[in-house]
Amino acid sequence: MNQSSPRQHQDSVTVNASAEALYSLVSDVTRTGEWSPVCKACWWDDETSAGHVGAWFTGRNELPHRTWETRSQVVAAEPGREFAWVVGGKYVRWGFTLTPAGTGTVLTESWEFLPEGIAMFGEKYGADADAQIADRTQQALDGIPKTLEAIKRIAESIAAHDDIRSPR
Repeated sequence: MNQSSPRQHQDSVTVNASAEALYSLVSDVTRTGEWSPVCKACWWDDETSAGHVGAWFTGRNELPHRTWETRSQVVAAEPGREFAWVVGGKYVRWGFTLTPAGTGTVLTESWEFLPEGIAMFGEKYGADADAQIADRTQQALDGIPKTLEAIKRIAESIAAHDDIRSPR
């Protein structure tokens, strides 16, 4: 399922893994570099609050023409249901929702450019703001399906490995 507007987008994939296993994977921001085409590394700013609502983490993003870091705050952390964060605490919301489906889980990744993010781009880029916003939007449109497929591959590989190790 793919839904989008100029400032938000979401897409989904069905993964042969439990919602709990998928949540453990996507809520471990230190693994983001394994599946994101842009965010190559993340680390918790304070390990004691890692994974909880209110926790902050830093991400290093890389494109061929630039590298930058962002700080994000966790805004949803419901094991087996949802993990989400907001870049800069107010600019762009990213998240994963998990919905059990048969023997697997529908994993949905969502992205939304928030009003304060649009305003910040206007202040930062002036006349070029619309082009910059369009560029970031295209990165989300291109990146979300790639991210979901990579998470699916990793999660199903882990699940298959666990099945092999489980006593029957």
